[in-house]
Amino acid sequence: MGGIEEILASLKNAPIEKRAITNLEVLNEAYDYEKPSSFARGMRIDIGEVVILLISGTASIDEQGVSVHIGDFPAQMRRTYYNITKLLEAEGATWHDIVRTTCYLRDIDRDYDVFNIERTKFFKEQGLDPVPASTGIEAHLCRPELLIEMEAIAMFRKVKS
Repeated sequence: MGGIEEILASLKNAPIEKRAITNLEVLNEAYDYEKPSSFARGMRIDIGEVVILLISGTASIDEQGVSVHIGDFPAQMRRTYYNITKLLEAEGATWHDIVRTTCYLRDIDRDYDVFNIERTKFFKEQGLDPVPASTGIEAHLCRPELLIEMEAIAMFRKVKS
């Protein structure tokens, strides 16, 4: 047995464990906002030997919950990637474990070309091949100064000790 059959067999009777994930060095918790919001920065789901990380919508927010790089789309995008990177690291994962991203742009007509250039550059820096599945959506974001927000899904096997 190999590949997907092996994964499915290991999941058949495996308990499902879940817990919130965070990295307070780079992001505060949403319930610490001036106007608290009820969501976790991410969720870790362990099913047998498989780990799934669901990273919540993440943006150019610092460890105090303050929006940073106002008006600078590339800088906001880099901070968003940084925040996601640090959430992944907190769980022993990297961008090589990312299987999907969903990217919300405030103004897709204005920012998509820069978004695509920056995304391609970042993925090349990470050495990703293949790159994750991804969807880009124009959306009204939760703060008027934010130009981009991104969700991510990572999957990997637990490291056996």
